[in-house]
Amino acid sequence: MAISYSTNWMGPISLDWYRERGLTQQVWKKVESEFVANLRKMDIGESYLAEEITTHYAGGRIDIRGVPGEPYGLEYSLAPMRAEDWHRLTEWLDTLETDDIWKFTHLIDMYEKTNPKIQWAEEIDK
Repeated sequence: MAISYSTNWMGPISLDWYRERGLTQQVWKKVESEFVANLRKMDIGESYLAEEITTHYAGGRIDIRGVPGEPYGLEYSLAPMRAEDWHRLTEWLDTLETDDIWKFTHLIDMYEKTNPKIQWAEEIDK
C-alpha cells in the first residue's frame, strides 16, 4: 500500500502575528466599489489608510495517508513558511507516494533537493 502526503493549512490567521514580525505596512487605498463604500461608510473615490501584509506565510500540518493500522493516518506539524514555499511543497507532496513513511526531516530534505530551500518564519524571528 502506498503512503501519500498532503498539506493541511491552519494559519497564521491573526494580523497580530504579522505585526509582531514587522510584516505589515500602511497603504492608502481608494474606495472603488459599493461594497467597500458601504462597509467603510465612505463615498466611491475617497481614500482611506489600510494595513496590508507585506509577505504572506502559511503553516499547518502534513497529513500522511495509507499507513497500515492507522485508519485516520498520521501527521507532522508544519511551521509557518513563506506562502510561495507552501504552495510549491503542496504541489510536490500531491505527487509523492512512498512505500514506507518518511521522517519529517527526510521529507523536507528530499523536497529541497529539487526545489528552492524553504524560507521558514522562524528565520525572521531571530
